[in-house]
Amino acid sequence: MSTPIDARTFRDLLADPEAAETISAATGCPLVIVDADQGEARSMLAGLNIAALPAVVAILAPDPGRLPAPCFGAADVILTEDDQAISPFTRPAAGMRAGLTALQQALAANPVAGTALALLLRGSAGLSVPAGLVAESATYSTLQAGREFERWRSSRPSRPPEPGTSRVLTQRSDDELRITLSRPARRNALDRHMRDALVQALTVAAVDADLRVVLTAAGPDFCAGGDLDEFGSRPDPATAHLIRLTRSPALLMHRLSARTTVYLHGACLGAGAELPAFASRVVAAPGTRLGLPEVSLGLVPGAGGTVSLPRRVGRWRTAFLGLSGQQIAAEQALSWGLVDAVEPGMP
Repeated sequence: MSTPIDARTFRDLLADPEAAETISAATGCPLVIVDADQGEARSMLAGLNIAALPAVVAILAPDPGRLPAPCFGAADVILTEDDQAISPFTRPAAGMRAGLTALQQALAANPVAGTALALLLRGSAGLSVPAGLVAESATYSTLQAGREFERWRSSRPSRPPEPGTSRVLTQRSDDELRITLSRPARRNALDRHMRDALVQALTVAAVDADLRVVLTAAGPDFCAGGDLDEFGSRPDPATAHLIRLTRSPALLMHRLSARTTVYLHGACLGAGAELPAFASRVVAAPGTRLGLPEVSLGLVPGAGGTVSLPRRVGRWRTAFLGLSGQQIAAEQALSWGLVDAVEPGMP
């Protein structure tokens, strides 16, 4: 649906077995826009169950006061114009209408991936971190076999492999283990070599309970995400799923959360935002920008972001970042709680 419907119509559509089939990405409706700027919205939306609805639901709430907590479950994204509105409300930097346009464009281009992200975030909300990572990886692998990812992959020729270099540097001093992502020529893109080296470094800290972890990165960017040249390079999606669960920086970051500090700078995209969000303290330098671009590739976040970000900013703001592809500045990330401080430089 390209134009907003009112809350009553949305409720009636969900209740009608015949009409409900029209609200589906599979039938050409990947996005439902519900106008909640009406007095009856709270009674119409409260308690609605969209858990299995195969479409993204965006609620427009110019006045957040009209939409109480019992209505939150009826939405994947809640857009508002109120600068002071707290989670789950999202006010895009360019305004509510601009945010809605970004959602519409993203879902027009990649309706399957966008809907898969919404379904994943809804279903993972009550799961443990390990179980959430399994669900994320399974969804990611499924989409690797889809047409949207195939279209993106065929449109982007792979670059020659980079000569083998050390991807991760470690330095231990007393009770601190400093881990530095060190692939600046590729903006610290996370390839399999960096992943394996990062897992090895984090395992050292996991074994030694007295170690504090400091995660930083060399070069102008913290991490521009996964190495795009490797996307889809595994023998098959099912094997890739098992590899992700076997060598999981996300699971180790979760285990080490209480004693890990991450220092961000420059671009923090995809894995560069997803992995740091597991840490108990995240410090961003001025000029840092964070985003989740995976839906534009026909995928969902695959480095733990559907688990780590919702625990910091809620599934609604996570969905907006993932669906819109928009990047946010360090200051907005701080106001949301995605980072804990904005400070110049690194210690």
